[in-house]
Amino acid sequence: MLKLVVVIGVLFLVYLVLFRKNRSSNIDENTKKKNEEITDTMIECPTCKVYTSKEDSILSNGKYYCSKECLK
Repeated sequence: MLKLVVVIGVLFLVYLVLFRKNRSSNIDENTKKKNEEITDTMIECPTCKVYTSKEDSILSNGKYYCSKECLK
């Protein structure tokens, strides 16, 4: 009976050691994803009312346009 308790205890410790690392790495990945900042904003085109990335937009006279066609 004592041997069975010892074997179960050893298996439990092995389980904790092996699967504890996976849990902590998943937590670290989730924390990193939450801490990432959004660096780009969405801007509405004044002509066609479509939202585009500020980086991809065309700036003219203080307004952001989605394409050259809307700029004209």
